[in-house]
Amino acid sequence: MSEPERASPSPTVEIPEPRNEKEDTSDIVVDFDGPNDPLNPKNWSRNKKWAATLVVSAFTLISPVSSSMIAPASTQVATRFGVDNDVIVGLITSIFILAYAIGPLFLGPLSEIFGRNRIIQGANLWYLVWNLACGFAQNTGELLAFRFLAGLGGSAPLAAGGAVLGDIWDAEERGQALAIYSLAPLLGPVVGPLCGAFIAEKSTWRWVFWSTSIVDTGIQILGILFLRESYAPFLLEQKAKRIRKSLDAEKGPVRNVRTKFSEDRTWTKIMKIALTRPFIVLYNEPIIQVLGLYMAFIYGLFYLFLTSMPLMFQGAYHQSVGISGLNYLALGVGVSGASQINARLMDRIYSRLRTKYGGEGKPEYRVPSMFPGTIALPIGLFLTGWSVQAKVHWIVPDIGIAFIGAGIILNFQSIQIYIIDCFALYAASALAIVGCLRSLFGFAFPLFAEQMYRKLGYGKGDTILAVIAIVIGCPSPWLLWVYGPQLRMRSKFAKRPT
Repeated sequence: MSEPERASPSPTVEIPEPRNEKEDTSDIVVDFDGPNDPLNPKNWSRNKKWAATLVVSAFTLISPVSSSMIAPASTQVATRFGVDNDVIVGLITSIFILAYAIGPLFLGPLSEIFGRNRIIQGANLWYLVWNLACGFAQNTGELLAFRFLAGLGGSAPLAAGGAVLGDIWDAEERGQALAIYSLAPLLGPVVGPLCGAFIAEKSTWRWVFWSTSIVDTGIQILGILFLRESYAPFLLEQKAKRIRKSLDAEKGPVRNVRTKFSEDRTWTKIMKIALTRPFIVLYNEPIIQVLGLYMAFIYGLFYLFLTSMPLMFQGAYHQSVGISGLNYLALGVGVSGASQINARLMDRIYSRLRTKYGGEGKPEYRVPSMFPGTIALPIGLFLTGWSVQAKVHWIVPDIGIAFIGAGIILNFQSIQIYIIDCFALYAASALAIVGCLRSLFGFAFPLFAEQMYRKLGYGKGDTILAVIAIVIGCPSPWLLWVYGPQLRMRSKFAKRPT
């Protein structure tokens, strides 16, 4: 390991191409001191790597908890502020997700300039302030504005958290770490309504925001104690600054001290790449067009269920706010159970396929986990929709919801790590546009959920969603497995097969 791996899964901007170190012999080119340099985050101890992984995952968990925790209490908020428009009621929950589509486009590049650690923790403080302010909102406008601002800060772990894992873990090790990290954006929205329902029932909707702020304060303290900077170009720039200060002009001519990334780490260049290349990748890459659309659909579907489950169980089964919130456990069981199984199998499947087909690792070896996911999702939708429509025992729709959760997380994890492996140096831009699309769908789907179920019923409504899941999702892993190498060969950005 002579230098840090340059393929970065940052959702916004890539680690730039290094300059040729031989092009200017008068310069002092700063690099890590050999393969075992402790400054290199890839050389951190395993305990330190896992501490960073868990802290980043905690930051990534608390923000989605806030995104959905207000959903069971949205009727209380509507009553308090006199809101009778279903779209506005849905917006109280989903506007947080709209900020997820915007924040990473700026916070990701800033993490390349100021370091991952500063941006993640600084943005978390921003989120903490505005999330706390939501509990003091006096009207709908204030609440929506505060929710959006909190969402901007809460999007930082989504923008730079995956990049931290790419900074510290080697490719053959990062499967389990990424599985845990990618669980947070889906487990958080499940935990949120479960807690929010009981808080709203026993206290007031304002404590929904204050309680998450208290928990986030604890996570912030853990971040200060255990999270350290991991971005190699930033660390080398700090090292270069120390060398510049140590040089004595009286002992000889002052030499230019730079890192091998210095020329490319300008504000304008990083922001230009961050704001343009993701859309160029979307336009040119069929892989991103298909996977981006499918991932956006399942993320939108996820938030549609998060916001419609209170209506489903309080309406069809006449459950109280607190009891109806327990049904989110079914979604949590599906998400967490499938995630833990997938985390243990993903790297094993990859290693076995690599050995079986000649020892070369390929992104397509990440695809097998998608197959059960694309099947479980429509099965869960059919089972949930028609069982609620028929008002059979509540355990039946809960089983269907567990299938939905399992299908969502299997697809989510497989697509994310496939994109990272497939696009290598350009994984950042690919993940940026996929993240933007999924957040837009997560924002939009809850806005029409209640109207759809009222007009079509749960059976027909979920059948339409299941058919879309089959049409988009089921062919995807087969196409990637068969045609993935050919698509990568023709691609401008993907890692080409050798």
